[in-house]
Amino acid sequence: MSKFMQLEVRVTPYYKKDMASDHPNISRGLSYLKQAWLEKEPSFFDIVGKLDKLLYDLEGNPPFREILLKHKDTLRKLHKDVEAHIADWDLAKADKALYQMEDIFDKIEWELA
Repeated sequence: MSKFMQLEVRVTPYYKKDMASDHPNISRGLSYLKQAWLEKEPSFFDIVGKLDKLLYDLEGNPPFREILLKHKDTLRKLHKDVEAHIADWDLAKADKALYQMEDIFDKIEWELA
């Protein structure tokens, strides 16, 4: 590592318009929680990184919570894989895992409809 500089790889959200437009059912489920969940338009990667907190906060919304619980293990594995691929600078594999994570969130969106 350089003495005065460092490389940084981040996962940032990218929505065509905004999260509420692209994933209205997920956004609606998150909107019942503290506003902090939607303030900065979290990426799915960020959401999975805080999944335990989210599941705790969703105890008042059993349908959304149950759907997330069904996908929890797969989402956590993908999150761990993305972190490992980034650490190894294998960004193509990280990107592939992020696509798989998006596919699960598309399924969650459909299940919430």
